Amino acid sequence: MSEFWVFFQIGLYHVLDLHGYDHVLFLIVLTAPYTAQHWKKLLTLVSLFTLGHTISLLLAVFDLLIIKSSIIEVLILATILLTGLFNLINQGKNTKNKQDIFIWISTLFFGLIHGFGFSTYFKGILSGEAIDKLPKLLEFALGIEAAQIIVVVTVLILAFIMQTLLKFNKRDFTLTLSSFVMGVTVALLLEKFY
Repeated sequence: MSEFWVFFQIGLYHVLDLHGYDHVLFLIVLTAPYTAQHWKKLLTLVSLFTLGHTISLLLAVFDLLIIKSSIIEVLILATILLTGLFNLINQGKNTKNKQDIFIWISTLFFGLIHGFGFSTYFKGILSGEAIDKLPKLLEFALGIEAAQIIVVVTVLILAFIMQTLLKFNKRDFTLTLSSFVMGVTVALLLEKFY
């Protein structure tokens, strides 16, 4: 049981680490257009992201697919920018079915990309045969899922405060938060190239 908590905590801190906040930025921009009423959809999105993240770690642990970290770092930032841009373009439009399918597929794909960003470190902390690493990977994934739910709930609480108590309308909240995250992401991208 203590080993479970070790890998669960590694997953938890992987997302909540303040030095590697790209994961949190993605979750913020993913959650921005939603309210607490959409909790089922948000839970689905978080789980799809975790699934993608876990699949890429599986591929890396079994040496089936390895991608250069320099490429992945840029792709991670691109996923954040694309999600923010999607929020800006689609805010207020009523094309829910098309948006849902796009968001579900892109969230799964973005989870794959983010997982490859952590795969080298994750492979380094595991020992034994690849098949022995599966329970540890599951424990890690549960930690990722729990941390993502913490971030989503935090964003929903912030949205509630801004929209209910401070009378910020939902559209402006989504646009402001998405734009802020995109600005931070552009700064991180510029850092990579300069």
